[in-house]
Amino acid sequence: MALWLWCLLFILQSLYCWWIIGYGGARWIEGWKSFFLIEWFALDWSAEQIRLYVLIIWGFSVIWFIVGLFKPELRL
Repeated sequence: MALWLWCLLFILQSLYCWWIIGYGGARWIEGWKSFFLIEWFALDWSAEQIRLYVLIIWGFSVIWFIVGLFKPELRL
């Protein structure tokens, strides 16, 4: 995968996570919408649980992004 695409995908994911964590996105997707925008197991989660889940996933994504910058063969 090209470096520019790798960076673009990370930026898009970061904007999505930023919206959920800090700008009320978790409240908006709470309930049935979380099935499509998070995962099937988030159907009965509260906004705080969704925010925590996205924060944890975003942390792992940051680590994976940094690893992918230095080891291009690990970009999936």
